[in-house]
Amino acid sequence: MTTHAPHSPHSSQGPQGPRAAQSVTLPTSLDEAVAALTAMPAAVPVAGGTDLMAAVNTGLLRPAALVGLGRINEIRGWQYQDGHALLGAGLTHARMGRPDFAALIPALAAAARAAGPPQIRNAGTLGGNIATAAPTGDALPVLAALEAVLIIVGPPALGDSGVSRREIPVSHLLAGREMLRPGELIGFVRVPLLHAPQVFLKATGRTGPGRAVASAGLVLDPARRGVRCAIGAVAPMPLRPLEAEQWVASLIDWDGDRSLAPEALEAFGEYVAAACVPDQGEPVAAGVLHLRRTVAVLARRALGRALST
Repeated sequence: MTTHAPHSPHSSQGPQGPRAAQSVTLPTSLDEAVAALTAMPAAVPVAGGTDLMAAVNTGLLRPAALVGLGRINEIRGWQYQDGHALLGAGLTHARMGRPDFAALIPALAAAARAAGPPQIRNAGTLGGNIATAAPTGDALPVLAALEAVLIIVGPPALGDSGVSRREIPVSHLLAGREMLRPGELIGFVRVPLLHAPQVFLKATGRTGPGRAVASAGLVLDPARRGVRCAIGAVAPMPLRPLEAEQWVASLIDWDGDRSLAPEALEAFGEYVAAACVPDQGEPVAAGVLHLRRTVAVLARRALGRALST
């Protein structure tokens, strides 16, 4: 279904202002969405539109056409798949914040609940959070810590029918190592069900919901005797302090009570902070020191909560 945006004083501005899309296509299946994106290479896919409309309103983006994904039911839920949860990219933050989802992937539910005021949580989607890849995206450090995998749908291969599917680690897309190709969009996100403690924490510049100054996603993986941590908002993509993860995992009694001394938690926080907020010259700027302290506190508290759960 295609609708044409009416011309009005509110739908477009002059050369310096944002301009409304000329057409909006509303597919009801992934096949239709991929076909629309393939037919209109300049079109932009949109789900909740929370980030896209902000870019349009500030003149940073002027899409020639939009492909709305809100009517595609197959990406609005989730299913179980071989020890994993296959999450539809159209899942809203509000839906992920509910108790049944929180029992499945607690850290992702916590990130969804922290994503902003109700109007943002009701509209914003998991796939949009990933595709926009804003450094402050709350779901991103959790997905990085969980080592989530994206299921990308796109045009069918030559001689095939139906959409094609390929998989890429979420970290590859966020780091720009792999990009979406023409006609492709994020269909699903596959997340391992660890059945172990996991935590999301964030610090904002003010009280209440807001954009993160720094955030932390941390999960325990007892089967692999591992700790996975990702720090968000301090860099263009979530950062994994791999050496700190390996060091602290070696200290944990995985067959016992998994407790750590306060000194070890403190050292872990400092280790993570030093890895994720490096010095940028001498003397170290006050802002860098403050951010490093913030990251250290988040990492220490996240690990402490996970181990005590």
